[in-house]
Amino acid sequence: MSQSLAPLGPTAEVVLAGDLARPGGLTVSELRAWRQHHAQVSFDCATSGIQHHRFTGPLLYDVLSAAGPAFDPARRKDRLRFLIAVRGADGHHALLSWAEIDPDFGGAAVLLAVTIDDTPLDDAGPQLVLPQDRCGARHISGIDEVRVDGGYTARS
Repeated sequence: MSQSLAPLGPTAEVVLAGDLARPGGLTVSELRAWRQHHAQVSFDCATSGIQHHRFTGPLLYDVLSAAGPAFDPARRKDRLRFLIAVRGADGHHALLSWAEIDPDFGGAAVLLAVTIDDTPLDDAGPQLVLPQDRCGARHISGIDEVRVDGGYTARS
């Protein structure tokens, strides 16, 4: 689990990019305006043992849905081919599938956290939190980009 809370700068922003109708950037302050969800998380880390944290933030699904993923409405279940790549300012990466966060499929409550243990993340940038993960390896601190990619197409 990436623990760095080093500031990304006074205007830390997460860029939403890729196959989206409305790509752009959001600050922690802007993410705070979204409906907030809460998660109590325990990560069993190989190097530092069990860590317990409280996170607050909007659902990744809500934020990306508002950005307009380029699903093809003519293709049944087109959204299942989309991947989500999340990158932290420290270079840490994680990959999720759209189906993992979509309420019609996995429905995982993945957060773009704006607080950790009641501490605001305005300067450090948002954090990716997957409460269902036992290990914190997909926890990304200081997210600087979330890229949606619908490039995978199965052969007919």
